[in-house]
Amino acid sequence: MSDFWVFGYGSLMWNPGFDHLRSEQALLRGAHRALCVYSWVHRGTQEKPGLVFGLDNGGACHGIAYQVSESIWPQTLEYLRAREQTTMVYKEHWHNIELTGGEKVEALVYMVDHGHAQYAGALPLEKQLDIVTGAVGKSGANPEYVINTAAHLQEMGIPDTGLAWLAERLNGKSGT
Repeated sequence: MSDFWVFGYGSLMWNPGFDHLRSEQALLRGAHRALCVYSWVHRGTQEKPGLVFGLDNGGACHGIAYQVSESIWPQTLEYLRAREQTTMVYKEHWHNIELTGGEKVEALVYMVDHGHAQYAGALPLEKQLDIVTGAVGKSGANPEYVINTAAHLQEMGIPDTGLAWLAERLNGKSGT
């Protein structure tokens, strides 16, 4: 067996929480990053849900791939399942991704489950803003999560106009 790969597209990009041999930008084809999951635990509650990212069908997603040593893979997978599968809104999938240098590897990705009660689908930006504002869960404030993800994508040179629009308003810089 060889090393394993994990694809991060939301908070895993700026807070992986597990040891890895290396990380680099990667592209996943066939799914896109979207604020399409109602957060009942990490960034909201069932009474006042927040929104977190999911990988939804179609398009492509730039993120970060983490190479994990085979020797620590069991512990890493246990950690990821505890973090990502709290309410089982994501399904584990293995997908081919392309690293920045062109190398193709198979990586573990967490895809949103369309049949789960927490699947929000494609919401208008204004609705996303209303939901995110004021939502707080055990991992912190929902606006912080959105702002951190937007900032990390910007640092990586990955454009996301919808997310940038949300982050600007959450930062109070709307100018309107």
